Amino acid sequence: MRIAMIGAGYVGLVSGACFAEFGVDVCVVDTEVSKVEA
Repeated sequence: MRIAMIGAGYVGLVSGACFAEFGVDVCVVDTEVSKVEA
């Protein structure tokens, strides 16, 4: 399964990390490059 997270703020980042722990392919999109590259 693939999920796109729009926004890498607190909710998007934590949710994306949790989904990734369960083996889901997560793509995070944000306007701030520093958040996405980390």
